[in-house]
Order: sequence, then C-alpha cells, then structure tokens
Amino acid sequence: MKTPDKYTFIGAVRPFSFPVALVTCSIGLLLAWQQGQFNSLQAVLVLIGGVLLQAGVNLINDYSDLPLLRRKPGSEWQEQAVQRHFRLGMVCFLLASVIALYFVSLRGLSFLLLCVLGLAGALGYTLKPVNYKSRGLGVVLVFWLMGVLMISGSAVALGASVTAGLVLQSLPVSLLVSLLLLSNELRDYETDQRDGHNTLTVRVGYHFSVRLYCVLLALAYLLLALLLALGLLPGAFWLLPSLLLTLKPVCLLNAPAERRAPLTPATARLLLGFGLLFCVALINPLPPLF
Repeated sequence: MKTPDKYTFIGAVRPFSFPVALVTCSIGLLLAWQQGQFNSLQAVLVLIGGVLLQAGVNLINDYSDLPLLRRKPGSEWQEQAVQRHFRLGMVCFLLASVIALYFVSLRGLSFLLLCVLGLAGALGYTLKPVNYKSRGLGVVLVFWLMGVLMISGSAVALGASVTAGLVLQSLPVSLLVSLLLLSNELRDYETDQRDGHNTLTVRVGYHFSVRLYCVLLALAYLLLALLLALGLLPGAFWLLPSLLLTLKPVCLLNAPAERRAPLTPATARLLLGFGLLFCVALINPLPPLF
C-alpha cells in the first residue's frame, strides 16, 4: 500500500498514530478504575480529548518545513497545505482545551498544571523557538508527554491519585510511545538528513538508533516482569502474544530506505496490540496460563 504524501490531509493527520492517544488514555482510565474512580461519560471525554491532542500534534508537525518549502520551486500547494493543517491543528488544540477546562472545574488547579504542561509540550514539538524535535529531544520528551503524562493525566481526570505504583504501571507503554516516534525517525532518516532536520537519529546515526530501538523494546518487556514481581500487574502474562507483533518491525530495521516505509505502521500495530493486552491484564489479573 502506498504511503500517503505527508502534505495531504491523511498524510498530515497520521491516523496510524492514533493508537498512542487511545492506548495511553485507556490505560489511565483503567488505572483510575482500579482506584475506584470511574465515570463513563467522563471516560469518553478523556478519549476524545486525547485523540484531539494527538491529531493537533500531527497536524502542526510539518509547520517547521515551511522555510524548506519556500526555497523549492513549484511547492506552493504544499505550503498552503501545511498552513491549512496548522490551522486545523490549532482547532484541535482548542477543542481539547475546552474538554480540559471541564475537568479543571472538577479536579482543581493541580489538573490545570498537567494540562498546561501537556499543551506546552504539544506546541513545542515543532514550533520555534522550542522545536525539540529538531533538537534531538523528541524521543525523550514524547516518553513523558504522550506516555507518562497522558496516562497519569487521564487517571487524574477521573479522580485518581498519582502514586508511585501508577507511574511504574505507565512506563512500559510509554516506552513504546517513544518507540513509535523513533520508528518514524528511522523511516525518514535519509530525507531528514538531506533536509536538515536534526532529529535524534540524524544526530546519533542510523545504526545507533537501531540499537536504541531494540533496547527500548526489550526494556518494555523487562518492565512487565518487574510489575509482575511487584504485584502491580498480576496479569502480565496476557502480554506474551504481543511478542509476535515485534517480529515485523525488528526485521524492517535493517531494510534499505525504499523498503522501510512499513516500519512506523508496524510499530503502531505493536503499540496497539501491546496496549490492548495491557488493558486486559489490568481488567483481568488472572493470567491466561492458569
């Protein structure tokens, strides 16, 4: 299947990345449920807000390409598309902010701080003067902002308390969120290098990032063993089938550039499968082996 041009709407909104918001928010909701805090309507609003935030991040992602596009002849339609997508991204952030303000009215100023951190991180992903994507910080900050913060924020939105156990439970999926962004950098390594985008992979080199991908992937599964040992995820064995989803992306890591396009969608499927099984493990702590 041909990958959509990143300057089309589908290419810009990157629907393959929506599992990030859906998985992280769902895990946060279930962690709140474990603390006895759950409301169906509020849960739906959290999921909608998370997807809007993810869509907003995706839509503004190419805004930093404008200087490059303006130097290329015949790229007027791409410039217009980037500007249009940027405006749509701002609308997504605005709608997500409305939902966030509703939860601020319920949870107080501490939740407002979480929202401000999340919005600032989303806007700073590609916008100057921050633009931490081109500073090589994307993989690290996405771990916290779209992983730990999204999971914890979803739990707090429903009235849960942030505990050390909750933060530990958020780490495996947060690592896979970083892995999704890293897969995108690996896929686009040659074009990012050519266009002067100083992502982490461009800065440290392709082969180092491949090793980092493998380390993060292994660490996610090692953390499952730790959570099982600490009694924080008794159903961790539910996640064993997700190992099958690691095979395709790992095989694609050393593929030539022209065959590397499926790497990011394959990593997204891994994140989705891992996240869904993580949710099952939280709902049903009885491992499937018993």
